[in-house]
Amino acid sequence: MRRPRASARHGDILNHVKENLAADAGLALEIREFDDYVLPNTATESGEVDANFFQHKPYLDDFNEQKGTHIVPVVDVEIEPLGLYSEQLDGIGDLTAGHTVALPDDATNEGRALKLLADHGAIELKDGTGSDATLGDIADDKGLEFEELEAAQIPTRLGDVDAAVINGNFAIGAGLKPAKDALVLEKAEGNPYANFLAVKKGNEDDPRVGKLARLLTSDEVAAFVNQRFEGSVLPAFGAAAS
Repeated sequence: MRRPRASARHGDILNHVKENLAADAGLALEIREFDDYVLPNTATESGEVDANFFQHKPYLDDFNEQKGTHIVPVVDVEIEPLGLYSEQLDGIGDLTAGHTVALPDDATNEGRALKLLADHGAIELKDGTGSDATLGDIADDKGLEFEELEAAQIPTRLGDVDAAVINGNFAIGAGLKPAKDALVLEKAEGNPYANFLAVKKGNEDDPRVGKLARLLTSDEVAAFVNQRFEGSVLPAFGAAAS
């Protein structure tokens, strides 16, 4: 099978499958890494590669619309959960009126951050608000103040605010351990931001794709993810959103 796309964590997972599981399943797996978020989908669309593994559904939906591609998800595999962090507070219940919370300023991650806060009662969002929530969709901010920052900068500003919602990859890069240090984390189950195995439409039933999908969502991979990443990446196995 030719070259699914890999980033650092995706590459670790795929290499584990290649080195420990693929041969017994009769799957010849070649891994190709890209250093941007465009080429994996365009290479899959053209047939240069058979599949990719790096993205979530909101990103793919926008990509297909903008680029005219026909990439579809096959199965959810993992998620790097957003978390709420603080150097001053011991729990999300300590977040009260007058406190300042830093949020990622890009549309996707700000929506995720607001949903995380709403799911834990820190704020209330307007009825019908989806994953594209903005500050304007807050029905009750409960006296909190928000500072919108570039996602990559937030860890360096954690000491300047009372709390901050930080992407998993940036938290890890800053030496934080999400499973230990986050006040709350996104749930993996049913999360629309789970990263999945994807193919060009029409290739979903390729037997090789089926084998890889089964291996990526196996008990062996779940154990590897939990041990290797210690909560910074979580198994999120399940049917991908259509």
